[in-house]
Amino acid sequence: MKKGFSTIMSAQFFSSLADNAVFIAAVELLRSSGAPEWQRAALVPMFALFYVVLAPFVGAFADSVPKGRVMFVSNTIKVVGCLMMLFGSHPLMSYAIIGLGAAAYSPAKYGILTELLPASQLVKANGWIEGLTIGSIILGAVLGGQLVGPHMAPMLLGFDLPVVQTSIDTAPEAAISVIVFIYVLAAIFNLFIPRTGAPLQPMTGLVELVRDFSHCNARLWSDKLGQISLGTTTLFWGVAGNLRYLVLAWAAVAMHYTTTQATNLQGIVAVGTAVGAVVASVYMRLDHAVKVIPLGIVLGLLTVLLNFVNVLWVAIPFLLLLGAAGGYLVVPMNALLQHRGHNLMGAGRSIAVQNFNEQACILGLGAFYAGMTKMGLSTFTAITVFGLVVAGVMELIRRWHAHNCIHSREEVERLLAIARSDTH
Repeated sequence: MKKGFSTIMSAQFFSSLADNAVFIAAVELLRSSGAPEWQRAALVPMFALFYVVLAPFVGAFADSVPKGRVMFVSNTIKVVGCLMMLFGSHPLMSYAIIGLGAAAYSPAKYGILTELLPASQLVKANGWIEGLTIGSIILGAVLGGQLVGPHMAPMLLGFDLPVVQTSIDTAPEAAISVIVFIYVLAAIFNLFIPRTGAPLQPMTGLVELVRDFSHCNARLWSDKLGQISLGTTTLFWGVAGNLRYLVLAWAAVAMHYTTTQATNLQGIVAVGTAVGAVVASVYMRLDHAVKVIPLGIVLGLLTVLLNFVNVLWVAIPFLLLLGAAGGYLVVPMNALLQHRGHNLMGAGRSIAVQNFNEQACILGLGAFYAGMTKMGLSTFTAITVFGLVVAGVMELIRRWHAHNCIHSREEVERLLAIARSDTH
């Protein structure tokens, strides 16, 4: 890998670590204040809100400014969101601001890979970045759980700064104050990300950006491989984004776990995802990415089967399997999507289109799940409906690709040939 790749990985690790820790802190902040369950479930779609709203603009912004600088600004916005939560803003609103920073961060994070590396290394690079991200998810979930837990929280609350008086008097608030410093560390790494030498593309007016984004979105959806890889990754991230809360909710009713205990189970899913991602990065080729589509159906059905797990010795291998299926699915499909997007419209814009669709799915599925809980459906019933919807949509995507192979065989084979030639 080229010089600078390790710096990007370090910045991504600490930023993602803080993202996942602050989610646990926000859940516990709502729980300890007596907020209803639907508000806790709504944290997931609120994080995705600005990904969807700002999608026409963040990709162009990432292409117009050096991407290391974009990542620095994004982490600063995340710090502001944490401080809002500390100073009394509603957790849902504050968490949405953290999502604003993440929305600006993502096109730069992934876009810089296509600027720094050749297409032949994209699957491997995605394996590294997804594997490291999964590692940060594991540690972030565990860190968040420990920061609000019965051991570390009293230590943090007992720590007094000389002269300075703070209003931090609960375990979630103490956790958030620590997470602020992790975001600052990530921002420091951002300052050392090298310029790639890729030409910057100036931003245009808002109307032109919306028109350009709509064109890019339509262009990627009309591409015979882009539409399938985009549909698959969109659904995967819709599931993965909401599994963060689903595992907490399931563990509470099926295993009778506290938030701190349940975060360890989140980590197990992430371990499985990391294993699947690494295996895929080693054994999968870019032009064979479409072969993993059936794993999306398996992912939905495994989510339904989660309802039948209520003992730890079964939960651990099951959650590992659930994560591995997702990890093996997303790495080759994500690389294929990046490849098609980079060829069609440029890195930043293609990642912004990808984020728009994926986060819209997270928002939609999260609102769907939160709505089911607000209407009084049990956690088990809501998870069942959620998993069946995912499996059904993934089956439609599988049939869509089969239809393309029959009716547009020459175009599909030509696009796969381009992917095959770019890997050599």
